[in-house]
Amino acid sequence: MASAEAIAKLETKAVAAEKLIQLLRQQISQVKAAQAGQGSGGGGGAYGQEIVKLREENSNLKSDVETWKAKLSAVEVANGKKIFCTAAKSDEKPKEVKAEAAPIAANEKKEKKIKADKPEKSPKEKKEVKKEDDSPVDIGRLDLRVGHIRKASKHPDADSLYVEEIDLGEEKPRTVISGLVKFIPEEEMQDRMAIILCNLKPSKMRGIMSEAMVMCASTPEKVEIMAPPAGSKPGDLVQVDGYTRNPDAQLNPKKKIFEACAPDLKVNDTKQATYKGVLWTVNGQPVTSQTLVGVQIK
Repeated sequence: MASAEAIAKLETKAVAAEKLIQLLRQQISQVKAAQAGQGSGGGGGAYGQEIVKLREENSNLKSDVETWKAKLSAVEVANGKKIFCTAAKSDEKPKEVKAEAAPIAANEKKEKKIKADKPEKSPKEKKEVKKEDDSPVDIGRLDLRVGHIRKASKHPDADSLYVEEIDLGEEKPRTVISGLVKFIPEEEMQDRMAIILCNLKPSKMRGIMSEAMVMCASTPEKVEIMAPPAGSKPGDLVQVDGYTRNPDAQLNPKKKIFEACAPDLKVNDTKQATYKGVLWTVNGQPVTSQTLVGVQIK
């Protein structure tokens, strides 16, 4: 079988022959132009002879090119390769152009296939994303519910944090981390009702994942857990008149929806929780603080 070096030489000779043919054609054109410029003068015969000579050389070179192409094709076939070029009329385009086009087309098909294989979001997921993007940024985007703090204990690796087990009316309780140790004694954290923000993105705090947030009336010196009305059950929803309850499945931290609502979450002068002055209610009754008034809810 012929070596790659032999094939390369044949290819080089074939290309060189093609270039020579192009050069001869240019020379013929130049001679014709010069002949036309001379008109019917005495030099016309010499130019005619030159043209005949160039045409003969051109014909011989064409024959040589076809011969080299045929040899090259035979070598490539012997090596198990696709035919690089075949003997053809001089007006035909070189076969290698087609050979180059084939891999490009194959690459395009491959890229299309990769794009096709990329999983698309289901219509339901697309609808939910669009719904969240179109929803106004207000308390309706927050998933506020009644929760029952079953038990709480100090975080093993942080003196200021409690680890709480909270029933939200779901299949299993959630673990919530709260920085309330300095404000609320541990015994008061046991078996009590609270208002919980349930759609924050879970985050790890000193090695333990926190899955929600306990809502509290807060000052730098004093913090109180917001209390639902008597008779509330875990999972009961917090409503605010005038704001459609349409919470995100999970708040996107980059969109800062909670941060946008936070300045308007306040306890009024009668210890009732409000958003922009409108009461938070559970089953038609207000959510309240224990003693604090005119403070932020965090």
